Amino acid sequence: MTRDEVLEIILSSKVIAVIRMAETEKLSKVVEAIRKGGVKAVEITMTTPHALDIIASLSKKKPSKSLVGAGTVLDPKTAARAIQAGADFVVSPVTNFDVIDICHKYNTFMAPGALTPTEIVAAWEAGADVVKVFPTTSVGPKYFKELKGPLPQIRLMPTGGVSLENARAFIDNGASCVAIGTALLDEKAIDAENWDILTQKAKALIDSLL
Repeated sequence: MTRDEVLEIILSSKVIAVIRMAETEKLSKVVEAIRKGGVKAVEITMTTPHALDIIASLSKKKPSKSLVGAGTVLDPKTAARAIQAGADFVVSPVTNFDVIDICHKYNTFMAPGALTPTEIVAAWEAGADVVKVFPTTSVGPKYFKELKGPLPQIRLMPTGGVSLENARAFIDNGASCVAIGTALLDEKAIDAENWDILTQKAKALIDSLL
């Protein structure tokens, strides 16, 4: 899938679900449950054990128009390995220009991390498809409205501090999409294998963004 095709899916669905799990035996069930709720893009962080194998497995059996990406990618070698494993997109908590370049080489969507206006502009000018604003816990939705005033051309994605309750506020204040992890992936529900709760949370999130 090309960068433009991935971008279109992410911008239309407005959500990337960030999956960071220490115990991965239930991960495929988690992905299945949130997909039932309407989430199309899932990000497997590289801090998840056997992340590349998981990306490869999920990529082979993903439904049409759904995406599997790699997150917490810090260097170009890891980015290349993730793409070769089947990742449709790459996300990083930082801006590494070599990572952006390798993603361009593979025609792969890339969202580098930044926080300040200077960092955000640098990431965008280097070729980011969307700039991941991280962490947003301390700045909140209004920060995006302030950024979009002088920087209307830059697509922004908050990560860290996004919840089912405030996701819509980020979009209303200028974010193009949101990335959400622990607020969506209910640990108690996962422990109890209550997949319906995850599906319900995913559906509530998607509905709030329509």
